[in-house]
Amino acid sequence: MIKINIAEARAHFSRYIESVERGETVTICRRNVPIAEIRPLRRPLRELRPVGIDRGMEVPASFFEPLPDDLFTAFEGAVDAE
Repeated sequence: MIKINIAEARAHFSRYIESVERGETVTICRRNVPIAEIRPLRRPLRELRPVGIDRGMEVPASFFEPLPDDLFTAFEGAVDAE
């Protein structure tokens, strides 16, 4: 991280922008007290991320079948009346 005062930022702005382009963060200070930061923006993703955490992961067809009634009731929060 680079810390500079406002006068230095004005005098050499293009130099500090080049540093930001290289991935550095520049902190601008007024009387040595930080007041602002210039940092690189995130670059957009080049490709879509795959769904799931495992590239070889396959979802079985049974995953899409309805739940058994007792399990469905448990998820819904119903209490057995006995």
